[in-house]
Amino acid sequence: MFNQDVLNLDLEKEAQEISSKWREIVVKRLMRRGAVVAISGGIDSSCCAGLAVRAFGPKKVFGLLLPERDSSSASVDLGRQLAEHLGIEFIIENIQPTLAAIGCYERYDAAVKSVFPHFGEGWKSKIVLPGDLLTSDRMNFYRLVVQDPSGEMMTERLPLQAYLEIVAATNFKQRIRKTLEYFHADRLNYAVTGTPNRLEYDQGFFVKNGDGAADVKPIAHLYKTQVYNLAKHMELPANICNSTPTTDTYSLEQGQDEFYFVLPYPEMDLLLWAKNHQVSADNVAQVMELDSTQVERVFKDIDRKRATTLPLHLSALLVKEVPEIIK
Repeated sequence: MFNQDVLNLDLEKEAQEISSKWREIVVKRLMRRGAVVAISGGIDSSCCAGLAVRAFGPKKVFGLLLPERDSSSASVDLGRQLAEHLGIEFIIENIQPTLAAIGCYERYDAAVKSVFPHFGEGWKSKIVLPGDLLTSDRMNFYRLVVQDPSGEMMTERLPLQAYLEIVAATNFKQRIRKTLEYFHADRLNYAVTGTPNRLEYDQGFFVKNGDGAADVKPIAHLYKTQVYNLAKHMELPANICNSTPTTDTYSLEQGQDEFYFVLPYPEMDLLLWAKNHQVSADNVAQVMELDSTQVERVFKDIDRKRATTLPLHLSALLVKEVPEIIK
């Protein structure tokens, strides 16, 4: 039966099951002895770090804080607070010089300047999905928002090529971070942790071979609402447990809802659960105080994102089959 409580869990049981299975996978299948977790200060990586301590103990969990030019200063502060709270070893590695060396910022700025020619030093920017999914059928086109040094905000629709170049440039950030995660995992003989929750995993909100790469993804089956509840159950710092999800990718503050999901995560979680359990739009509408047309719009958007992001989930494809390795 669909209601507002469908996402409730036995949180202690869930934490125990995840940590136990995670430990078994790492030790027996991956033949590693601990976990590396890149900590952003957000709820997902924080929850994974807390679960990793349960699975391996604090001495076998290594935290990485990986800020860059456009990161919020709060991310490092929250990441450090979490690592100290959990008692794990951690380091801060600023990846800005690496990103600058491979042209990340230069390529990004050039793409923005193709829309706003005066964009430069002291300006900030982000991309957003406009419109309200509940009030009208929307086209999935992005707009570029910039702020000049005086604080004036401007926005323009993003041409396709500029959009692709901006995304390609920002994807450097996730892929460089993952490179460092694997470096530390290799030197410690640890496994790399993937931090997507179910909403992100299902809807393709990750970078292939970036934050989408990992040895274990311990919370990919949990809706974001459940991740927040589990973090609170593990008594992680309150300012992390009460934080609003952000992308922490662009220089202007940006919520995940305006960048990708459009709706706030509590509503998206319930609608995704209903979609996954084949609950009728009429039933969902009654429980969530929406109308069935609004629910159908969200269901269609879920299907659209699943279809367009399917390649992100695929591993390398073979032209011809290769016989299985004899075990």
